[in-house]
Amino acid sequence: MVKKLRTFFKGTYLGLMLVFLYAPILVLMIFSFNSSKTMGNWTGFSLRWYEALVNDSTIMNALWVTLSVAVISAVVSTFIGTFAAIGLNSMKKRPRAVIENISQLPVVNPDLVTGISFMMLFASLGIRDGYTRMLIAHITFNIPYVILSVMPKLRQSSNMLYEAAMDLGCTPWQALTRVVIPDIMPGIVSGFIMAFTLSLDDFVVSWFATDGIQNLSIYIYSSARRGISPKINALSTLMFVAVVTLLLFINGAVAGFLIDPSSEKEIDVFLRKMLGLNAGGLYGKYV
Repeated sequence: MVKKLRTFFKGTYLGLMLVFLYAPILVLMIFSFNSSKTMGNWTGFSLRWYEALVNDSTIMNALWVTLSVAVISAVVSTFIGTFAAIGLNSMKKRPRAVIENISQLPVVNPDLVTGISFMMLFASLGIRDGYTRMLIAHITFNIPYVILSVMPKLRQSSNMLYEAAMDLGCTPWQALTRVVIPDIMPGIVSGFIMAFTLSLDDFVVSWFATDGIQNLSIYIYSSARRGISPKINALSTLMFVAVVTLLLFINGAVAGFLIDPSSEKEIDVFLRKMLGLNAGGLYGKYV
């Protein structure tokens, strides 16, 4: 009886959590197809707001800025953050702890302080281009989140992979690029997705750091005084579907990189796959 009640409450809690999280998104998606401009009044199915969205040059420009900054900043911050995490993982305990704490300051720092700091920095350096300022700011605050995503995977991975690759004749660079990085790929992908989504919905840092350029967050805030247009519902629906599709695709793509670091058989298969070894096993020769 107690077990059934526990299962019931767990299911109820999970159901309520999903309702609170996704019910607003579902309502937004449904009313993006409403022919009426009023959110609370359903007057019929229509693609009117999707057509208006495509024909609105201001929104399209803000969308281009948002997506381009998000993609570029996510790629650059993932590259820098991954190699920074690998470097931190190879350091001794005390200096690693100090540098890790310093690198995580942007995470705990309020966005308002970060945004004002960037504004003063760019003004003192004479950087006037709004796009460049937004891009630099997004890369900077994304790097700590990439490090946070990659470090746990590095700590879970086995040193046997790197050592075995070196024993098989790999150079340190080959062992890094063909063994270590594929092994931590799930953490790298998680860092990329986090950096992309953080950049996608950032407002405070973008508002203070940029000048004369708008991303979607700034555009929506600026137009909120006039009321949110149903075109934003259509845009949000498209972005939500695109992000979910991207997540499903990436999760399926990186599933093949997941191995059990305690399993010698899985390590053997992984090494032969990454280094092009024959069926001779962990200590086989190159084909």
